[in-house]
Amino acid sequence: MSDWTPETSLRKDPLRVLLKRGEFIDISRAGRVVPYKIYYPVDHGIEKIPVIIWSHGFGGNRDGASFLSRFFAGQGYIIIHITHAGTDSSLWEGKGGHAWDVLQKATISRDDTLNRMYDIPFALDQLPHWALENPEIGEHMDLGRICMSGHSFGAMTTQAMAGMKIPDHKNNLMNLREKRIKCGILYSPVPIDHLTDAPAADIYGSIDIPLFHMTGTDDASPLDGYGYEHRLVIYEHSNHPEKYLQVLGGGDHMVYNGTRGKLANNPKREEHEEAIKIAAFAFIDAYLKGNDAAKFWLNKEYKP
Repeated sequence: MSDWTPETSLRKDPLRVLLKRGEFIDISRAGRVVPYKIYYPVDHGIEKIPVIIWSHGFGGNRDGASFLSRFFAGQGYIIIHITHAGTDSSLWEGKGGHAWDVLQKATISRDDTLNRMYDIPFALDQLPHWALENPEIGEHMDLGRICMSGHSFGAMTTQAMAGMKIPDHKNNLMNLREKRIKCGILYSPVPIDHLTDAPAADIYGSIDIPLFHMTGTDDASPLDGYGYEHRLVIYEHSNHPEKYLQVLGGGDHMVYNGTRGKLANNPKREEHEEAIKIAAFAFIDAYLKGNDAAKFWLNKEYKP
């Protein structure tokens, strides 16, 4: 097996990246609007391109984490960001004061939480039609190779799509596993003991796809205050054997989104962003392109 390294595996000249924006309308949910933003490479010469879904954090939208998505697209992937109404930036935009102060006072209903989960299979249902209407991208889009990812609340959404159980309106645990998703990346995983008192093994033990768990030693919750150690509960209790963990020394919550919120400048930001990009690229290369050398590197670098 040849050695996989970022230096030998990344494109020396990243592909040119373009964007498309639009909205999907879910008539089955009273016309719920699901905005999307798609990053895609051009002049790539690739027959079929794997897809990465991005789910934003609480109070975010489809415009977050562009440093990640431009990087992935430049390396030959299609990335689809969606906005989740009810838990997005509309909660604080135009309200006055700092966004985090507004969000701390916001009340999120169970409907809001579940609707964000339902946005994922709905968006996946729309992609074959979208691909036909946008053949310049769609004819290359490989919907048989999809990775789910997200930051914070988006990581929680990814966890649910990976098989984590989540309580319904009657607090009964249900499994929303989305079978079209082959692997996932959790940028700041979110434990859900604020939603249920069920044992962690019952909640996370049903996760059945490879996941990369990413956090940092300064990754405290901006809203609830718990430390990064609490984020490790998902890693500890998920039963799938192919799981990886990156803990950045001094890494904080907002490094994954490319913005700072109310956090002070972090002198390690560029170093951390580079480490995140390289590790995530190795993971998707391993699990969406079947690169065994990349998987070997992952096991060496990120298997505690």
